Amino acid sequence: MVEWITTDGLTDYRTAEAWMENRVADIAAGAADECVWLVEHPASYTAGTSSKPADLTDPSRFPVYDTKRGGQYTYHGPGQRVAYVMLDVGKRGRDVRRFVHDLETWVITTLDSFNIRGEIRDGRVGVWVQRPEKPRHPDGSMAEDKIAAIGIRLRKWISFHGISINVEPDLTHFSGIVPCGITEHGVTSLVDLGLPVTMNDLDVALKAGFTEIFE
Repeated sequence: MVEWITTDGLTDYRTAEAWMENRVADIAAGAADECVWLVEHPASYTAGTSSKPADLTDPSRFPVYDTKRGGQYTYHGPGQRVAYVMLDVGKRGRDVRRFVHDLETWVITTLDSFNIRGEIRDGRVGVWVQRPEKPRHPDGSMAEDKIAAIGIRLRKWISFHGISINVEPDLTHFSGIVPCGITEHGVTSLVDLGLPVTMNDLDVALKAGFTEIFE
């Protein structure tokens, strides 16, 4: 049984972390069900365990939170759906690589329901979309923008943190960091791609995709 919780409005980042810590402890103790928690955060930057100080280019713009999830710097803010996944990876095979791959597949499946082809790239965490309407790179390769980020942590084989998908955030807010340490590619959103998708539309697709991948 996986419990789904959707919190309206904006949830403070540290409040969310504390809630996840408690839920993960309860799941590990057998006192609570697995959980997917859908939230939005106020504008903020978060630093993963691989973040580099030089990638925080505007440290005074928004609050900056150090976190123990994997990955580098990322942005959270209104218009971005964050899905925190508190799942028992131990009973799902104890294969962290496979679990991350399943999260990527979940995002790709969700995007596919809106006729968007999300792709993963070696050496680049997250999910990307090609932008044929943009100028190509000097080497002739097609421009690509990031639409979703992934960063997790495990404790006693229970996952927390998770994924974020850009629905309609202010994309200029990403300019205060080098997202995930990648300078040669940009960021995009469902609305930026020309799709009038609401947060509720995405939530429906996320639930359907989750069932397909994880249950």
